[in-house]
Amino acid sequence: MKKANSVCRFFKHFFSHPWQVNRHLSAIALFEIEKAIAASEKKHAGEIRMVMESGLHPMEIFYKKTPKKRAIELFGRLNIWDTELNNGVLIYLLLADRDVEIVADRGIDKHVGHDGWEKICREMEDLFRKSEFEAGVLHGIDKIGAVLEQHFPLTGAKKNEISNKPLIF
Repeated sequence: MKKANSVCRFFKHFFSHPWQVNRHLSAIALFEIEKAIAASEKKHAGEIRMVMESGLHPMEIFYKKTPKKRAIELFGRLNIWDTELNNGVLIYLLLADRDVEIVADRGIDKHVGHDGWEKICREMEDLFRKSEFEAGVLHGIDKIGAVLEQHFPLTGAKKNEISNKPLIF
């Protein structure tokens, strides 16, 4: 990353605040996302978690933390890796960088791989560029749900291992 880009990125994150998530996704949109995750999880044995963050701490920018590294950190911290079938999926949106990352546990990742997750991320980002944030997130949930349904179909009763409520940092 060039120095000018680093400085610009620093200030984007420095002036980011959690209320900015609400500027792009209203309380109603967040509720719709939660409902979409719950509806998706009724069709498969996987777990989906949505995390949105307005920006990183300035020191994380200084140390060049990427959105991917942050997503992996949250994947571990939120125990998404700890599902019974190793099929938890994190959708991470970092608004200051306008970046979406998907991190998946090994049980589902071996079926989809890096390119499959990247394709879903790019489709979501295309909708975000049109300021269609809710539609972008719902599209991602739908695509991830379809993959989970294909590889981890629901075969009986299922307990919800991870909260469906989107997290905002």
